Amino acid sequence: MSARPAPCARPAVTELRLSAFAGHRSAVHALGPVTLFAGPSGSGKSTTLRAYEALARLGAGEALHEVFPDAADCVPERARPDAQGRRGFRLGCTVDGPEGPVSLDLAVQAEPRLRIVGERLTGRGRTLLATALRDPGRSTVQAEWHTAGATPVTRAPLPDDLLGTALLPLRVAGKTQGQREVLAAAEQVVIGLRSAFACDPRPERMRDPVPPGEGRLRRGCGNLAEVLHRTHTDCPRRHHRLAAVAGAGCAGPVTGLGVQELPEGTVRAVLERGGRPVTPLGRLGDGELRYLALALTLLTGPGVLEMDRIAEVPDAMQGLTLLADGLDRGLDGRQVGELLRLATDIAADGHIRVAGTVGERAAGEARRTPGVTVVDLRG
Repeated sequence: MSARPAPCARPAVTELRLSAFAGHRSAVHALGPVTLFAGPSGSGKSTTLRAYEALARLGAGEALHEVFPDAADCVPERARPDAQGRRGFRLGCTVDGPEGPVSLDLAVQAEPRLRIVGERLTGRGRTLLATALRDPGRSTVQAEWHTAGATPVTRAPLPDDLLGTALLPLRVAGKTQGQREVLAAAEQVVIGLRSAFACDPRPERMRDPVPPGEGRLRRGCGNLAEVLHRTHTDCPRRHHRLAAVAGAGCAGPVTGLGVQELPEGTVRAVLERGGRPVTPLGRLGDGELRYLALALTLLTGPGVLEMDRIAEVPDAMQGLTLLADGLDRGLDGRQVGELLRLATDIAADGHIRVAGTVGERAAGEARRTPGVTVVDLRG
């Protein structure tokens, strides 16, 4: 009998399931420390990453209508409505961690009204939480979770527009061994999902000076200069490494990354060129700006990103999963190679994971990079 694999130190999403989601049917994708989805246009790369982000947002407590404002687009095209006119989609994931692999699966009704009609949380061969729609006229689902002890399960209604797993810490007392098992599994899933940060650098927003602030990088990276102003002071070692990475992916010599405070009270970032005049980041090409923003994300972590951190969870248990749709957009081959090598190097210590999409050319470079898993969605 083979030994059970050692559990992950930090909760992390290790499998994504798209049972019936947009153009995906019965798709199961294992996720490694650095996983890139590749395939031609229309193969579902962006949709796959969208499903991951949707689960992450639900895990953070967002309401279903906020996560899926266009839910009908997630229903498989060939899905036919039932006698009541209902259509929907299904997706799920597995989060590995100290409790071993824990699976979460959702059935979402998109029409005629958006709602979660079924949710199942399983771990160690046991169903820990199950919900089902019993009365279509109510805005609740009937939930039952593992209790053990004198009462095997506890039953109660839960709202049909929120992830039940994320609500369990507020509903389960943790008095019995069964309740503690449910709580531990639910918390592992929530921590693993909430570790995601979707980064979509927009060069057109990154060129102008910005007011200094708390220095937390936004999704579009428009406040890149503000964040560099913070890392220059608070994280000198990481800032120095970012400068070295900049030199590998930007044109011309780069000896450092500086930040200038301007008379009007704003800050702008510059590339230092040794004895030459500095180059404001606003003069860089789109690819160089995207490259710098993605590298900064990899070299910082949750404390420097505008993401939902879990205050009650120790930093040692929290990780970061960078979601990057179009990771290679605007980048040349040299920049892609440098970014992939940085990603695998950073991911090796278990703090940061990457899930992204790339085009055909970058996929070839990714396949040649040790430590990168490429999932081909060619069909």
